Amino acid sequence: MTQPSTPALHTSALTSLPLLARGKVRDNYAVGDDRILMVASDRLSAFDVIMGEPIPGKGELLTQMALFWFGKLGHICPNHLTGDAPESVVTPAEVPQVRGRSMLVKRLKPILVEAVVRGYLAGSGWKEYQESQSVCGVPLPAGLTNAAQLPEPIYTPAAKAEMGDHDENITFERTVEMIGPDLATRIRDLSIHIYKEAARIALAKGMIIADTKFEFGLTPEGELVLMDEVLTPDSSRYWPVEGYAEALAKGENPPSYDKQFVRDWLEQAKVGGKPWDKTAPAPRLPQDVIEKTAAKYREALERLTA
Repeated sequence: MTQPSTPALHTSALTSLPLLARGKVRDNYAVGDDRILMVASDRLSAFDVIMGEPIPGKGELLTQMALFWFGKLGHICPNHLTGDAPESVVTPAEVPQVRGRSMLVKRLKPILVEAVVRGYLAGSGWKEYQESQSVCGVPLPAGLTNAAQLPEPIYTPAAKAEMGDHDENITFERTVEMIGPDLATRIRDLSIHIYKEAARIALAKGMIIADTKFEFGLTPEGELVLMDEVLTPDSSRYWPVEGYAEALAKGENPPSYDKQFVRDWLEQAKVGGKPWDKTAPAPRLPQDVIEKTAAKYREALERLTA
């Protein structure tokens, strides 16, 4: 297994560039008026709460995986990478905080719609299907089970929430109201196209992409660009093909390369003798959960790029 090349980084602290925002995982810094330095920390969020303990190597692995996918998908959609080295815009003393875990990207006008594509029934989609036989207003056939592959991938967008709030599942019709029919349709069709291509590539490596979310932005000229992270275990539900059929037969969640391992531990965690209520502060993650989570991220990248 490849080991992280730098110590764990919970929060970056660059002083040579203005801080724009800290997300759940990434710290974004302004580089002039037209570029952003995105630093992927080793923070982990679950249930929209940031854990106090970093996952060593996670930021590097997320960045390497995103770069892998941007390279594979560039023929379908332009992305936000500038091609410039992130180390070139910070001081020599700050390079260790940036190296291997950063992307220097174009500054875009973000579109406040999370473009979610589901190829399998899982998570909140499975819960919604049980109640209404549909997901985000998309009707589905009767008789589907947990983790079942859908007849065709479906587009189930979400409205981006303020920091700390949950993104809200919305219908495609609502995205039309938000951003107009042309842009809403282009994002839907492009997202499904990207998902299908990525799912094909991953399946050849023995991995199922059950669902994923994309983010898009617009250049000053109005060009639609894929941005943020793409197809990482933080934004996608990855399952190994081995074990999938058995889990499907039992109606269980297949083993996963994403944060499900941490979520499962948190679901049974106690705080003051009571189940954790999924609000900050999060329970302290035990060392074995940290190590197993780090191993999951490493394995996902190694399988994909082998």
